Amino acid sequence: MPVLEVKKLNQYFEKGTPNENHALKEINLDLEHGDFVVIIGGNGAGKSTLLNSVAGSLPVSYGHVKINGEDVTYENVSKRSRLISRVFQDPRSGTAPLLTVEENLSLALHRGIWRNFWTNGVKKSDRKLFQEKLAQLNLGLEDRLGAEIGLLSGGQRQAITLLMATIKSPSLLLLDEHTAALDPETSATVMELTDRLVQEQKITTLMITHNMDDAIKYGNRLIMLDHGEIAIELNEKEKEGMTVPKLMQLFKERSGKELNNDAMLLS
Repeated sequence: MPVLEVKKLNQYFEKGTPNENHALKEINLDLEHGDFVVIIGGNGAGKSTLLNSVAGSLPVSYGHVKINGEDVTYENVSKRSRLISRVFQDPRSGTAPLLTVEENLSLALHRGIWRNFWTNGVKKSDRKLFQEKLAQLNLGLEDRLGAEIGLLSGGQRQAITLLMATIKSPSLLLLDEHTAALDPETSATVMELTDRLVQEQKITTLMITHNMDDAIKYGNRLIMLDHGEIAIELNEKEKEGMTVPKLMQLFKERSGKELNNDAMLLS
């Protein structure tokens, strides 16, 4: 049984008006356990619309979304949060800036479990776990458990957000252009960390990006969207030997159009 099933998903904006936009058109997508699927496409291709439809932050116009065989099409974000973890583009979105590193991690570890956080504080056993997990990041953060997370760099915060999203392995991990706001060096570090966490825990993952190099390098499947439709879908074997020029040529052959998107070509 697939972890994620998207069937005949259609999304409209301003339907029935002169400004109607058919943003997603009959999208069918299955993710098996451990799949790491990278979605690429230019502005307006439908990447964010697809991710938001899966996450529940955008109501589905037509079609179905299932996670672990359960129909969640009409469930909101909070109800889907028991199955989904998400990392956003802005490093500030995934953490509470006035709480410490260990307090943020504690909230993630005990997500969905009622507890009097302020009375109990952070357990000693949890603190040891956090130090072990942070040490694996190789960023020296295991010695900064008591630091306010809002004082850390964007890259450090995004690394911790990734750790928070995976500290309890979710059924589905959504990565929403989570390195786009980082400088190239930090972006590369966070992507390597992402790949390691996903592979080690075999987390079923859906990642959207503008970066064609990352789309080729990471994941076992690559999908390119164009105007709400799947223009290219490559499995792991088909990705072998793929380069950006080859991907651009393949897009031209299958869509009949030149790839002309600055955000992708300059990434």
